[in-house]
Amino acid sequence: MSAKPFAHPYIPNSAPAVKEQMLKEIGLGSIEEIFADIPQELRLKEKMNIPPALTEYELERHVNQLMNKNITTKEYISFLGAGCWPHFIPAVCDEINSRAEFLTAYAGEPYEDKGRFQALFEYQSLVAELVDMDVVNVPTFDWAQAASTALRMAARITKRTELLLPKNIHPDKLLIIRNYTSPDLTLTLVDFTEDTGAIDLADLQAKLGPNTAAVYFENPSFLGSLETNGQLIADLAHAAGALCVVGVDPSSLGVMEAPANYGADIVCGDLQPLGVHMHYGGGQSGFIATHDDPTFVMEYPSRLFGIAPTEVEGEYGFGDVAYDRTSFAKREKGKESVGTQTALWGITAGVYLATMGPDGMEELGQGIMQRSQYAAKQLASLPGVELKFSGPFFKEFVIDFSQTGKTVKEINAALLSRGIFGGVDLTTHDLQLEQCALFCVTEVHSKEEIDALATALASIV
Repeated sequence: MSAKPFAHPYIPNSAPAVKEQMLKEIGLGSIEEIFADIPQELRLKEKMNIPPALTEYELERHVNQLMNKNITTKEYISFLGAGCWPHFIPAVCDEINSRAEFLTAYAGEPYEDKGRFQALFEYQSLVAELVDMDVVNVPTFDWAQAASTALRMAARITKRTELLLPKNIHPDKLLIIRNYTSPDLTLTLVDFTEDTGAIDLADLQAKLGPNTAAVYFENPSFLGSLETNGQLIADLAHAAGALCVVGVDPSSLGVMEAPANYGADIVCGDLQPLGVHMHYGGGQSGFIATHDDPTFVMEYPSRLFGIAPTEVEGEYGFGDVAYDRTSFAKREKGKESVGTQTALWGITAGVYLATMGPDGMEELGQGIMQRSQYAAKQLASLPGVELKFSGPFFKEFVIDFSQTGKTVKEINAALLSRGIFGGVDLTTHDLQLEQCALFCVTEVHSKEEIDALATALASIV
């Protein structure tokens, strides 16, 4: 007897009759003819080494067993940050972003439902108010891509090719920026001071030159330090004919001045603090913002949504602004290629900001400042433990364990055995911060949790 024709339960076109009809349509006799261009030496000749097929129930049980091996921040107290931070997520954020018209659309593009255009317009308007700019893009994948694109925008505007970045940037972000801007642009790193962790102004001034397209810095920095000389940095950049690009944590802007008010030409940052879960490190989304200046607006590679009156008096519609500048319109002649973007997290950030309002963002910032200051004070009071930098900080701070005789790896392992995720080990980062750890404290940390951390560290060191 011949083998029964196989049709995969989850692949509609695997039905034999359907496959035969498709092959007939394209004039081929077998599936193998489709892959004729693939050299024989690249083809797998033997069967794949995979376990026997599971039923749907068996598969679900197997995956749950794997997932149950994970220890999450719901079970343990976590002081991890470094680009993906624990924040409280209002239930309304998940309620809205799980609606089918937003959640299931590719790139957030439900072609039959233009309500997304208004949702993204509202998001852009709210972020613009937060950063005190006029124009905000549809979100990028993350802060690193937003910074990379912002720096490329600056290079196109100034027609220069050198970028100055702080040495205290996240190493992973630096790699992404370097990859995104090479080989057209060159990166030069500016030192940070050992006492405050802020940018070394003398080194910055020495490295500014006639080919500098932009000076980029973050406020707060990757190490949590606040850049109190933001206006001076912007002035130095402008005096050299360069633009000033500032990366910002939006959760700080309820208590900190918006970068636009101390000289930033382009602002970028991460939307994850605005209503997006950590998702095992994957819930990232970036934004870019500028003033409503055509010179800057026309350099955005990504989509922008605006509002305009329709033919019906008193009625308004939402749609693309200057669509012809994007790679969707220009294709290979576009300034940068724009593909899938994280529109869903933009909508989420809009819901979060609308829920919080100005007073809520101020309360958020104050709560983070109070908790992080208290935590730093408690940890620095322990024998052999020091706060690395003396300057002001927001949400994150560096603790130096070098005088304890223990490595950060050993300390974090001991903390983990006590149900606590310690700070990010900076020893492996190229920042000359041996046996230092970056701790993150936000509005979700209680006094009892911070005290538990201090008590555990006291017994460990």
